[in-house]
Amino acid sequence: MLETIHPAQVLTTRQQGQGQISHGLFAFGDMPWEVGEPKWGYGGRSFAPIDQFSLPLGVPSMSIQVEDYYARDTFNKMKAFADTQETPFVVIDTAMIAQAYDDLRAGFEFAKVYYAVKANPAVEIIDLLKDKGSSFDIASIYELDKVMARGVSPDRISYGNTIKKSKDIRYFYEKGVRLFSTDSEADLRNIAKAAPGSKVYVRILTEGSTTADWPLSRKFGCQTDMAMDLLILARDLGLVPYGISFHVGSQQRDISVWDAAIAKVKVIFERLKEEDGIHLKLINMGGGFPANYITRTNSLETYAEEIIRFLKEDFGDDLPEIILEPGRSLIANAGILVSEVVLVARKSRTAVERWVYTDEGKFSGLIETMDEAIKFPIWTEKKGEMEEVVIAGPTCDSADIMYENYKYGLPLNLAIGDRLYWLSTGAYTTSYSAVEFNGFPPLKSFYV
Repeated sequence: MLETIHPAQVLTTRQQGQGQISHGLFAFGDMPWEVGEPKWGYGGRSFAPIDQFSLPLGVPSMSIQVEDYYARDTFNKMKAFADTQETPFVVIDTAMIAQAYDDLRAGFEFAKVYYAVKANPAVEIIDLLKDKGSSFDIASIYELDKVMARGVSPDRISYGNTIKKSKDIRYFYEKGVRLFSTDSEADLRNIAKAAPGSKVYVRILTEGSTTADWPLSRKFGCQTDMAMDLLILARDLGLVPYGISFHVGSQQRDISVWDAAIAKVKVIFERLKEEDGIHLKLINMGGGFPANYITRTNSLETYAEEIIRFLKEDFGDDLPEIILEPGRSLIANAGILVSEVVLVARKSRTAVERWVYTDEGKFSGLIETMDEAIKFPIWTEKKGEMEEVVIAGPTCDSADIMYENYKYGLPLNLAIGDRLYWLSTGAYTTSYSAVEFNGFPPLKSFYV
C-alpha cells in the first residue's frame, strides 16, 4: 500500500527505535513508488514504506543507499581515493564507462556510437572510447583539435552542432571531416561553400520536452516540411543529402517519444524517395538515454528493445545506417562529485529548514540543477535524525542555489567540514564549470 505524507511527518531513527513505526525505512523521490521496486531516491515529497528493503536496522530514514548506484567495491575504491583529495572535485571510474559502452553496443549491435564529447571532454575518456572503437560527435573546433590530437581519424567524426561559423566548417573540412549536421538554409549554404561534396543530415524537431529532464528540441531542429526542403536544396548545392537526425531530450524517461520521432523520419524517407528521387541512408537518433539519478527510469535493455521494435515497425529488417550519440548515459553514473559543507544556517530563530552551503555550486559544475532539472542523489557519512534543507553554493550570486523547492533531507548533525557525495555526476559537471567566477577555479577531476 502506498502512503504519501509530508516530509515533516517522517519519524526519525530514534522514534523508530521506540517502536512508533512498523516500517523500517522510507525511500524518497519525486513520484510515489511501489513497495519492492529496485530504485530508491533521496529527497522529495512522496515516499512509500519499504518492507522488503534488505538493509541493516539503524540506517536512517531518507538515506540514500550507495548500493543502488555503485558496486560496493567500486564505491569503496572511489571513496578511498576521494579521502586523499581537497574538495571540491569529481572522481570518475573509467571501468564503469567501459562497461556502459559495452552495454550500449550490446543493446544496439547494428548502430554506430558517436560519443558526445561535450558531456565530458577528458582525454582519459576520449582515449578509452577511441580504443573501444567509438566515433565522436563534435561541437566545436576546440573539441575537434582535442579529439584528433588523441589519434582519432576524421572518418570517425561528425560535426553535430547546427550553429557554426563558416570558417569553422572549413576548418573541419580541411581536417578531413565529411559528415555535417544542419537545420537551416543559411547553415546549409555555408556547408556547401566551405565543405563541398560533404554528407549532410538534417535535424528535425521532436516532441517529448515535458518528459525529458533536460529538453533540447527548441533551439535545435526544424519542422518536417523544412527538413525535406533542406535535403532537396542540399542535392542542388552539390552536397550529399544523407539522412535525418533528432534528439528526444537528455535524460528522457518516456520511451514512446522515440516511436513518434522515428515515424516522422519514415515519412521523410518515403516522400523524398517517391517525390524527389532522394534515397536517404542515415538516421541519427542522438542521445537521451538516462543516467541513474533520483527519478526512476527503465533499464537500458528496455530502451533498446522498444526502440529497435519501433525501428523495425517502420523500416522492417532492412534498417538504414543508425547512429547513436550518447553522452550522459555513458559517463554520468561513473562519477562522484565530492564537496565540503562550508556553513549550516537558519534564516530566523523559528525557521524550520536549514540552509546548507557547500564549496561546490551551480557555477562550478552543478549547472544542471538550474530550475532543479537534474536531481542528483546525495550521500553523506553522517547518520541520524533528518531535516529538510536548502542546498546552495559558495558564490556571491543569489542564483547559486541548487535545491530549494525540491526538498532534500540531510542529518541534523551535519556540520561545517562534513562532506557531501553527489552521485552520478560524471557528465556535464567539469565541462560546465566556470573558469574563474568569484575567483573559484574550475572543478578538478580525477580518473581511477
